[in-house]
Order: sequence, then structure tokens, then C-alpha cells
Amino acid sequence: MWTKIRLPIVLALGAAVAIWSLHAAVSGGGAKASAAQAPRTASASPSAASSGQPSASGKPSASGKPSATVSTPASTKSVEQAKGKVVYLTFDDGPDPRWTPEVLAVLAKHNVHGTFFMLAEHADAHPDLVDEVRTAGNAIGNHSVSHPQLTKLSPARLHEQVANGIQSKCFRPPYGATNPRVKAEIKRDGMQQVLWDVDTNDWKRPGATTIANRVVAGARPGAIILMHDGGGNRSQTVAGLDQALTKLSARGYGFATLSC
Repeated sequence: MWTKIRLPIVLALGAAVAIWSLHAAVSGGGAKASAAQAPRTASASPSAASSGQPSASGKPSASGKPSATVSTPASTKSVEQAKGKVVYLTFDDGPDPRWTPEVLAVLAKHNVHGTFFMLAEHADAHPDLVDEVRTAGNAIGNHSVSHPQLTKLSPARLHEQVANGIQSKCFRPPYGATNPRVKAEIKRDGMQQVLWDVDTNDWKRPGATTIANRVVAGARPGAIILMHDGGGNRSQTVAGLDQALTKLSARGYGFATLSC
């Protein structure tokens, strides 16, 4: 009799223990899953996203600030190669069969080099001058195909003028006329915009001495100086360049090319 009664009781107790154990296992597993998800939820919270800190993906955070891995547009100065008391002589609108060789002769006389921002239409007409400029150790920059004001062009014409210019890593917009659209096109075509620090206005032909004085007065470490070897009579530029180089050399200045 007792044996018949005891068997159902034992079976009932065993079932209760099994149910309790199963419940504990399920509850414990759920707690562990929640704990594992908590860090991911916290890192994606609005407060973390808007903190201004870089995201792990390298994309801008919700604050709009770029992460450490997002590159920013390079400045004009980043194309420079040298440090210290050095200036950068640049010449626009060539190559010109009359004046480019004379500018090269003055540079050679003083054993210095410059950067020539060339128009593609002139470079195509005088490939020998392009080679002469390079062979002499000077750098060459892109100054567009035909010298239009880029800010007034359609997107298609802008691309044509920038992309079809002479091959270089540097681009100088004609007239210095630029805006965000022009800068974006220059960057898209794999170049960097380069303007200047000192405008000699030599194209106005103010006199060789005035041109030289403007170069000397504007010289400082890292200054980019604008002159022209094309676009008209550059006899005053040639003479002024000779005077300026003599004076700057006496003051301990060196000269370098831009890394174009």
C-alpha cells in the first residue's frame, strides 16, 4: 500500500524539480544575452553619437565634425618642399618662345629654380619649351587650357579647362578666380589649388625696379611670388627678376620649386 502511494509522490517531486531547473536555465541565459547586448546599445545611444568624437568607421559623427581618418582639403602651403628662409618664384601664362627662355636664363644665372604655371594651348604649341623648363630643374603647374575665368563656366567647360590642362599635381586658376565649385573640380581631377602671397602686377609693366622692389618687399619664409613669362612683353619682368634675385640672395634667401 505504501509503495503504491510513494511512487506518485516521487514522480511529482521529480517533475517539479525538472520544471524549476528548466526555468532557472532559461532565465540565466536571457540575463547573459541582455548583458552581452548592453555595450552595443550604449555605444549607439544618441548621447554617444553626438559627443563629437570620431566614429569607429572613420565617418563624420552626428556632430558634423570629421573623424581622425577623414582627410581635409590641403592648403596651398602643403605643396611646399622646403623650410626656412625660402621663397617660391612662380611664372604664369607661358610658355612663350620669346620670354620663357629669357626667364630661364636669369634663373640659371643665379642658380635658382621656379615653378611655371603653363597654359595647355601654349604648351601644345611649344613642347620644346616645356622640355627645356623641366630639364633645367624647374617645376610645371597647370594653369588651364586657354585662361578663361573658371567661376563663370558651365560644369562641362570647367572640367574641360581643368582636366585637359598640362599634367601636374598643382593647379592655379586664371586671375585667381576660384570658388567652392572650382576647388572641388580641381580636387576631383587629382590636383591641388595653388594661389600666391605676393602679386608683383608685372603684367601692368610698372618698371623693372618696381617689380624687383615688390618681390623683395613681399619676401618672407614660404612666400609664393607671382610673375609672368607669357601673355605679352615681359622685358621688365626679366630685368626685375634679375634685380630681385641679387637682393634676396644677399639677404640670405634661398629659392625652391613647388612640389608639382
